[in-house]
Amino acid sequence: MSDPIDEFSFLPEQADEAGIHAPVPRGERLSLTLADGRTLSALRYSPADSPDAAPVVTFLHGAGLNAHTWDTTILALGLPALAIDLPGHGDSSWRDDAAYLARVLAPDVAAGIDAWTDAPQLLVGQSLGGLTAAAVAASRPDLVHELVVIDITPGLDPNAGAKQIRDFFAGPVDWASRDELVDRALAYGLGGGTRRRAERGVFFNSRIRGDGRVEWKHHFARLANAASASPADAASAAAQQDAVAAVLGESGWEDLAAVAAPTTLLRGARGYVTDEDAAEFARRVPAASVAVVASGHNVQEEIPQELGAGLRAMASGG
Repeated sequence: MSDPIDEFSFLPEQADEAGIHAPVPRGERLSLTLADGRTLSALRYSPADSPDAAPVVTFLHGAGLNAHTWDTTILALGLPALAIDLPGHGDSSWRDDAAYLARVLAPDVAAGIDAWTDAPQLLVGQSLGGLTAAAVAASRPDLVHELVVIDITPGLDPNAGAKQIRDFFAGPVDWASRDELVDRALAYGLGGGTRRRAERGVFFNSRIRGDGRVEWKHHFARLANAASASPADAASAAAQQDAVAAVLGESGWEDLAAVAAPTTLLRGARGYVTDEDAAEFARRVPAASVAVVASGHNVQEEIPQELGAGLRAMASGG
């Protein structure tokens, strides 16, 4: 595959694929140095006719993804938006402690929203980003006027639906070319169904090192590879993950209970949230809304037009 001019060169192509005929927004890469020296990175999208407009919607992606997963949703949204690379993903720094937990990530995300927006946001998070968004809304209510959590609830089995992804990322830690990564994605049934979409995803989620080898940008691939190299370590890590998940499930419910902003759980009909999970959410967060859409787990990639239109209505008070 040949590299594009820049990371926003795909936007016209993505708009055309989705049948979105509005002017393509201006994209900009942002970077913030955090207090401990790590970098938080994000993408800001501004309407072509209002390049200085401040974001009104902020997006947080799921584990193993990056801010560009929201591109087509933002095209359909048609409003100034911010998409943050969670720590350990995209162009944001990896954590030395590998603590990619919602409450740990929330202060970094809050720092980015503080720096890059000028008003409370419609905060939208998918999967890990959804739990992180809830932690942000609970700890910094001044930053969030409405919360949308996509296809995740606290306490959800961390292994639900994830074996294919774990196996996919448990391969070599580096590759000779991005084409090898595209071939692997297609072989695992990933990448959006076409080679072109897989190429886009690989470009956004990988980088070329100084030695010419290609590696995934997110830390999870390195962690998955290390676990797969030692079955004993993998079993120990899985047991630890289950124990941590139980504790974090309760902390996640505490965060949601503390959110003052209107909250919506948006679950995919073929996603990870079961009817039982949704019922528990409704019991624990009775003031929240629950909606089901015709999608799998990655709603923002499967039905971006519908998601963008729905979020536009919410942001506009409709």
